[in-house]
Amino acid sequence: MNQKKRWPLQSPWWVVFAACLGLSVSSVTILQFALSVLIKPISAEFGWGRATVSTALSLATVLLAIGAPLVGRLIDRWGVRPVTLAAITLASIATALMSLAPGNAVIFIVLSAGLGLCSAGQAPLAYAKAIAGAFDRRRGLALGIGMAGVGIGTALVPRFTLALLETFGWRGAFVGLGLLIFVVAFPAVALFLREPATLPSTPKAAHEISDAEPAAGLTAGQALRTRSFWMLVTVFVFVPMACNGTIVHLLSLFTDRGIPATVAVKVFSGIGASVIVGRLLCGVLLDRFFAPHVAMLFVALPALGVLLLASNLGAGAQVAGAVLVGAGLGAEIDLIAYLQSRYFGMRAFGQVYGYLFMAFAIGAGLGPFAMGLSFDQVGSYQPALVSFVALLVLAFGILSRLPRRYPFPAQPEPVELP
Repeated sequence: MNQKKRWPLQSPWWVVFAACLGLSVSSVTILQFALSVLIKPISAEFGWGRATVSTALSLATVLLAIGAPLVGRLIDRWGVRPVTLAAITLASIATALMSLAPGNAVIFIVLSAGLGLCSAGQAPLAYAKAIAGAFDRRRGLALGIGMAGVGIGTALVPRFTLALLETFGWRGAFVGLGLLIFVVAFPAVALFLREPATLPSTPKAAHEISDAEPAAGLTAGQALRTRSFWMLVTVFVFVPMACNGTIVHLLSLFTDRGIPATVAVKVFSGIGASVIVGRLLCGVLLDRFFAPHVAMLFVALPALGVLLLASNLGAGAQVAGAVLVGAGLGAEIDLIAYLQSRYFGMRAFGQVYGYLFMAFAIGAGLGPFAMGLSFDQVGSYQPALVSFVALLVLAFGILSRLPRRYPFPAQPEPVELP
């Protein structure tokens, strides 16, 4: 009768809400989608080839990759919230500093590298750990909803970037993006994100996992010695290399084929919608079906999309291809978190996720470089697109060889939404 009323913000679903907002302006959104709008104007002003700008962005992604395991260790030791708040501040400043880039390619590349390193903590890693630590049986759904923030950012951030570009130029666009990161992500994390250990002590049915469960799993060293880990590393290099490489150059590809920039930017809204649908659908399916089979579906979709873009059958087919690539892009980070938690457990989630995200970021960095190099060498994106289809087919095959049983399956007790 005199039960203490729970404070609403202590519900684990607020963690999902915080992740959704934070990821809408995360490093994935900014480095892939916002900067894709700025490739052409930066290249035009300085007289650089697209490979030069793509190299800078690729290096930013590689530095993000190198920083990810370090951030993971910091999060495992100090917690998600303090590390993420500091990272958001650094990422905001580093993005704004890109506006000071001179017409020197080396300095531009160095500034981009700094942006990538500062963005390592404003990546999905922190949000994924917070969500995975708060949910067990509904982990896939919670990850899908939280990671859908990237889809929201995909739909809105390129439009915002284009508006900044047309009003203030590309330098003003970088300043505006830096402010956007801070204004959206910092309050979301400060107000709504909580560590799993600080969530209310309630029955398991309400809280979904026991306090002891997050410690169950392999150490980082043990995970790295498994065959499954290296299979996932390979998959999470190949898939983002194909998907992200295609998306970053999509605006340039469309305008090269005669599609106006204003129309091409609107396609990002469709891609954003496909990212959201992809993440939600992937999350629902992960809770119901064998995760590698779900992953195979979300590798097959972008493979078909890249094939359509390579075929250049017409504007409709190209738009459909872009949307299919977005559907695959929408599932990648959900899959990293879910597959890791089931194959390696939660004991060293931050560090192991950091290694897998490093693989993801390396692939995401190599993809745009391969596209830019392809265009500069032969005047066409075609060779890169064909190669991307082959990589996705290989990833599909690797996923089919993962172990058929999870070492750390969901607990069998029924749960209810809080």
